[in-house]
Amino acid sequence: MTDHLKGRNYIIGAALLALFLGALDTLIMSAAMPTIVTDLGGLHFYSWVFSTYMLARAVSLPIFGKLADLFSSKILFLISIALFSASSIWAGLSDTMLQLILSRTLQGLGAGGIFALVYIVLSDISVPAKRGKMMPLASFVWGVASVLGPSLGGFIVTYFSWRWIFFINLPLGMLSLAGIYLYFSETRSKRKEASVDVLGIFLLSVTVLALLTGFLLLGQGNRWFSFKILGLFALTAFAGALFYHVEKRAKEPVLPIQFFSAPGFRMGNGAVFFCSFAIFTLVAYIPIFIQGALGKSPAQLGLAMVALSVAWSLGALVCGQMAHRIDHKHSGLMGAMFLSVGSGISLCFSSETSLWICYIALTLVGLGMGYVSIATLLIVQNSLDEKDLGVATASHQFSRTLAGTVGIGIAGSLVTGRLADSMDGLMGSKVIKDVPVDLFEKLRQNMETFFQPDIQSLLSPETYRFFQKMIGDSVMVVFYISFIASLVCFVFCCRLPRGK
Repeated sequence: MTDHLKGRNYIIGAALLALFLGALDTLIMSAAMPTIVTDLGGLHFYSWVFSTYMLARAVSLPIFGKLADLFSSKILFLISIALFSASSIWAGLSDTMLQLILSRTLQGLGAGGIFALVYIVLSDISVPAKRGKMMPLASFVWGVASVLGPSLGGFIVTYFSWRWIFFINLPLGMLSLAGIYLYFSETRSKRKEASVDVLGIFLLSVTVLALLTGFLLLGQGNRWFSFKILGLFALTAFAGALFYHVEKRAKEPVLPIQFFSAPGFRMGNGAVFFCSFAIFTLVAYIPIFIQGALGKSPAQLGLAMVALSVAWSLGALVCGQMAHRIDHKHSGLMGAMFLSVGSGISLCFSSETSLWICYIALTLVGLGMGYVSIATLLIVQNSLDEKDLGVATASHQFSRTLAGTVGIGIAGSLVTGRLADSMDGLMGSKVIKDVPVDLFEKLRQNMETFFQPDIQSLLSPETYRFFQKMIGDSVMVVFYISFIASLVCFVFCCRLPRGK
């Protein structure tokens, strides 16, 4: 093996290791948070630990993408990994929930840079015709992280300390830093006179933060027409309008408006947006259905989610390997069909559904996401000049992140509203005559307590089955939303430009 190939493999390994860090950190926290709250207190800040990380990551994605077209991708990648590693140490040393939230915000900024630059670096070291084989490696890393994350988090918390879920990032981050520093060199020429669109970055950040915060609050049970939600959406519209006005006149806009006139850029990002909308809403609420409506164990739920992750990675791998033979549009259409069929199967779910049917539906959905994500990424990258590769790549990642947050927010508000209405309708009903008043109030305020075995043991078999059906009926709205989004994704894929 030549030194050139060795160096290239080291770059790939370092970049994927950085991606693994960010992906694992996203998934490992769910297992550790109950212990962290017990240690630090601040239960009312529980959701902020997740929300601030996600918001910071969403904001930094398009910014780092644009900066990678203006400045050294190597330096930006090193900064992102260093920021993520340093903030991980601060998070592990947290003595208060406020410190943890602030450190998670910095982690999110670093993770956004990592997620954008991993795909940019992998694209930089590959000629356009070979990118299809390179991109699935990132999806494979996501698949591995999704399988390892929750179990690794539980292991670390049980046998070590929750602080080590952050400290473990340091040695891995140093390895990634060393690989990028020693072996990566720029292949794309950058602007000789770079001009940073500071006002555009600020307005884009305000627009994204206001929009995503609004949908996050919706997912937590806030009403659509509350003053808080309306105010955030009004701020989104105002900042978005200013952003559009500024970008049309900026010398080097962070997101050039004219890019949307390119069919590949517009349709590719639209297709992956609705694909991500469909799959992330399904992934967020299928656990509630499997555990609540079907009464399955966490282990059985875990197997179902593993089926989705493996199928996602497999779909991306097959699509990437066939990218030089099959038209990207046809790959996208194939993925959209898998996604639509899988989502369509979920419309037949009920409290009597076999777990195997859930496995089949999730496998098809995962395959669909794998195909669509890779096909549309290649189309979006090919739709712009090589000098704009950073914006093209980051816009695709941003579309996925935005879709997930918006989809989960909309689905969460509908599910929460349906459950609340159903619980309110039960007050004074004969169905709950054997349920103690304090237990009913506990369930009404927090339906997640229904999944606790000690709570379930207090319910009669008839009442337990009734609650199962009620949860299943409430979650069904998510399956309809997911199916509609998958059909819209198919429409966008039909309008993708042809090309290999």
